[in-house]
Amino acid sequence: MIKESSQKIVISGSGIWTPPDIITNEELVESYNAYADKFNTDHASDIAAGIIEEKPLSSVRFIEKTSGIKARHVYTRKGILDIDRMRPKFPERKDHELSNQAEIAVYAAREAMAAAGKTAADIDAVIVSCAYTQRAYPAIAIEVQNELGIDGFGFDMLVACSAATFGLHRAYDSLVSGSTRCVLAINPELVTPQVNFRDRDSHFIFGDVSTAIIMERSETCRSADSYEILGTRALTRFSNNIRTNFGHISYATDADPFGWDKLFHQSGRNVFEEVSPVAVKHMSDHLASLHLKPRDVTRFWLHQANINMNNMVVKQLLGKDVEEEKIPNILDRYGNTASAGSIIAFHLYHDDLKPGDIGVICSFGAGYSVGSLVLSKR
Repeated sequence: MIKESSQKIVISGSGIWTPPDIITNEELVESYNAYADKFNTDHASDIAAGIIEEKPLSSVRFIEKTSGIKARHVYTRKGILDIDRMRPKFPERKDHELSNQAEIAVYAAREAMAAAGKTAADIDAVIVSCAYTQRAYPAIAIEVQNELGIDGFGFDMLVACSAATFGLHRAYDSLVSGSTRCVLAINPELVTPQVNFRDRDSHFIFGDVSTAIIMERSETCRSADSYEILGTRALTRFSNNIRTNFGHISYATDADPFGWDKLFHQSGRNVFEEVSPVAVKHMSDHLASLHLKPRDVTRFWLHQANINMNNMVVKQLLGKDVEEEKIPNILDRYGNTASAGSIIAFHLYHDDLKPGDIGVICSFGAGYSVGSLVLSKR
């Protein structure tokens, strides 16, 4: 799917909320290995009999070589490193209190609004797009809309790691159609509650963050730092290689609502091998449709899931190794933040672009899903 229009649509501001709490690889490995040692000791006879498998140990070297991640920000450290719990501990909020996810969405939204020079009166739609929402309804977007005092409408979207780009696509479409004048798109990625911290192959992957983008028509833009959207494109193909089965149906099936399969799980090697070429072709085709080539792009703001995958994608696009300046990496300090990763990269690494420079925001992940926006600095 490709969307283009004579009506110029721009990104006029971005914002980010970064949790103050950090967990390093060293801390995660120490906690996980203590758990694994205890598990293996407690189940030594069953392991010896081949009834259950021994828990493998993790290491800092394994994590960094596998992913490029060195640390991650988390909404709270409480409970995560406790080997008798190994999941974050959130005090439950009452219905009249602002939800955790709306709270972090508002933080990022206010920063984006300030960057774009917008007030609540200027915005007429709020899109919350992320990998998970903490409840089905009322929508987190409507809660955010209410908290910020925005008229109009809001809705939630779930498209896993492509939620941010798909949300921006919907913002773009509504602006082109004339149903909105200015859209606030937010990605409050509160992911750590879905992490299986007892799984060596995934316990290190995710962190929490919230990002936001203001998108509007060019004639209303007053921002000194804005980007025209030259085109949007999206693609989905079904795959079970990244999955979570958490949902309300568990109540009817009598399944354990917190079993391992209800948390994030993946076949990492298959994902790496299958998604990379799809992302390469997607971006190449998108650029070609706009009469551009990969070498015309000054900056790729890519999904931040795995540094090896990103390096492979850009090498296949450009046919050579490229400097980090062209593909900024935030994985080392943020970890995988689901859909927000490419927006973090954009937010932190766009100030140096010159008018006319081309940039690509691209996500790829569960679904499979790939989404991209081609931008030009104004």
